[in-house]
Amino acid sequence: MFRDEPRLKVWEQIRQQDLPAFSRLLTCETLVEAAQRAGVRVGGGPLSVVMLAWLAVSSALHAGQNFSGVLTLTLKLLSDQPGWSESSLGRRSSGSRKGKKHRSKHDPRGKSLASLSEEAFVQARQRMPLSFWTWLLIVLGERFQAAHPDRVRWKKFRLLMLDGTHLELERDQRLVQHFGTAHNGKKSRNAHAQGRLVMLALAQGRIPWRYELTPWKEHEQTIAHRLLADLQPSDLVLMDRGFWSYGLFWQVAQAGSFFAIRLRRKIPLKTTGKLGAGDRLVTWRPTKKSSRKGIMPWTGLPREMKLRVVEYKIPGFRASAVVTNVLDPAAISRPEWIRLATQDRAGRVIDGGLYHRRWEIETLFHELKVGQGLEGHLRGRTPESIHFEVAGHVVLYLLTRWLMVEAAAQHGLNPLELSFTQAKRELDDIRYALLTATPQRIAQVLLPRLLQRIAEHRIPFRPGRNFPRIKDTYRTQKYRTNCKSGTAKA
Repeated sequence: MFRDEPRLKVWEQIRQQDLPAFSRLLTCETLVEAAQRAGVRVGGGPLSVVMLAWLAVSSALHAGQNFSGVLTLTLKLLSDQPGWSESSLGRRSSGSRKGKKHRSKHDPRGKSLASLSEEAFVQARQRMPLSFWTWLLIVLGERFQAAHPDRVRWKKFRLLMLDGTHLELERDQRLVQHFGTAHNGKKSRNAHAQGRLVMLALAQGRIPWRYELTPWKEHEQTIAHRLLADLQPSDLVLMDRGFWSYGLFWQVAQAGSFFAIRLRRKIPLKTTGKLGAGDRLVTWRPTKKSSRKGIMPWTGLPREMKLRVVEYKIPGFRASAVVTNVLDPAAISRPEWIRLATQDRAGRVIDGGLYHRRWEIETLFHELKVGQGLEGHLRGRTPESIHFEVAGHVVLYLLTRWLMVEAAAQHGLNPLELSFTQAKRELDDIRYALLTATPQRIAQVLLPRLLQRIAEHRIPFRPGRNFPRIKDTYRTQKYRTNCKSGTAKA
């Protein structure tokens, strides 16, 4: 990587002024620690690991700009301020270089100190492995957990949620060859590439904890096996029933952790004891025929497993059950597993059923893909660039959610009651003021004002709401049932 001291000083000042709302959270020390734990060389040039991580987050924030345009966008806003030419950044960005006057037209450094060629950026990005982003999420997650332990634990459990979604990409042949397509039984030459995004997140704050973006053909349970490799004792993972796997359950149990999942049909469970109405202990001895290709192997696993089944029935829905390895009803009672809501005397919702908090990850995916623009706004046409952009979006979402947790804590609210869309708009509205303000004004006036504005946009917490399946035309009116809804409009 080339060494360009004048350019490095200019880009470093732009970086420090570009995202002041997140400067306390995404510090240079955090990025260096993530690089060291990942075994990645930080570098000392303008396109070091620190600079590339900032470009990834800024590019996610400014979806309409290309990677090189992120630098000039911030610089244009700053250059329109009075006294720009007398500032240190103004003098450096417009000053002439010392030394060699004539350079080749292929020199990746360009003429302007604030310019960035696509070739230089691509070459630097290729030296940045995915392990850096994994460790960056780990470091940020550890610091969030230390700062807000009450938004991580429920009773003695650290509450996690696991689920997957698809990510529709462009029709570029390189993306199709790497990620594959979802044919749905019909092959098409014009099919979009689709990646599989599986995420493990903190349920009480919707904070991303681990994630992987893989080709579509890789099974979710195989990805979950890797994501759950670093579970801690007393972790409680809320899963969708698509992750039903004997091997995956034993992996969680061997780590001293716990899981909860909805019961699948035709699972042979033998009742061994009763804990109360709709609450029983069972043993599960699966057959080899119930295994699926691509999931953890059966070798070395016990023949049977002790589980607990909590049955329930919601009006308008089919009867269902939660299966867990939390066998002691004193640790988590049946009502705590399945109740939909508890209200105080004023009618405010103060709690929701524990397993039904797994639906928070569905809202997380919606906010990330639609609200933040992850799906449909990716610029890359190679697998490396797609991974880089997705990592920037995940980190940006984590930082935004962290600000929402701080805003909720200062005003005695639940962060899940705050609107992510409005928080993102407040960040966009105050960005210009943050860019041009002094550090003292940012810390004393603008950041408290931003948190106050974020806390003003509250949304009702309505677990268990439902609406008719309007688009299910293949169902007759007799068998059409209700389903959960994210909005009341539907």
